Amino acid sequence: MDIFHIGFLNVRLLDILDILLVAYLLYRAYGLLKGGVAINIIIAVLVIYILFLVFQHVLHMQMLGTIFGQFIGVGFIALIIVFQQEVRRFLILLGSNTFPGKSAFGKQFALWNWKSERVNDMTINPVLKACKNLSKNNIGAIIVIAKSSQLRFYTNTGDMLEADVSNMLIESIFSKASPLHDGAIIITQNKIKAARCVLPVSENNDLPAHLGMRHRAAIGITEQTDAIAIVVSEESGEISFARDGEININISIEELERKLEYELK
Repeated sequence: MDIFHIGFLNVRLLDILDILLVAYLLYRAYGLLKGGVAINIIIAVLVIYILFLVFQHVLHMQMLGTIFGQFIGVGFIALIIVFQQEVRRFLILLGSNTFPGKSAFGKQFALWNWKSERVNDMTINPVLKACKNLSKNNIGAIIVIAKSSQLRFYTNTGDMLEADVSNMLIESIFSKASPLHDGAIIITQNKIKAARCVLPVSENNDLPAHLGMRHRAAIGITEQTDAIAIVVSEESGEISFARDGEININISIEELERKLEYELK
């Protein structure tokens, strides 16, 4: 049903809804891509497309129009290659759970959120005690807690432990005298699966310059999976919490407890 007319256009309520939904999805997609090199590539692709339209259809410059047209013709395949990390992240978050609000994808793209039943019911007290003691003694650490994915690719980069979660074990792993302290530990299903794990480093250019490799690795793993990560700074003892590619710096133990309870209970 037409609701009003603009010249020769008949605008329906569904047309307005269509525009709003597309605008919202574009806004959320920008939220996933901002800060990285991907957004610069998208701008470059848009510039090439505009130049193609100008040279081909406005100025009628056939040679330049053909050259830019070739870029447009293979654009889809090129974008898949260039954005393979972003596409992989998108598919991982999409497939991690089908319920909005329960997965990282749902939290990014759902029009509403609700707190649903958690699948990873782990004991957080040992993690809290370990973080408190590590922070007090300025011992650097990075703790990754898996949610829907078991992070097998990343656990395979480290030394397998398959040990019960305890604050003494976590503290001993990150002790400077331990051969396992360099890297991250990954906790899955209330077990420390592996230590000395290698994590992907975030390419977000908007991150503060003072953030070190631990913080960037914590952000990187939460960009590519729905896991959460805790970082203890070796320099300051500050505790940080990362999820969905964002990080909260210098939080208290009480705030860390609230965040873990929300994410894991």
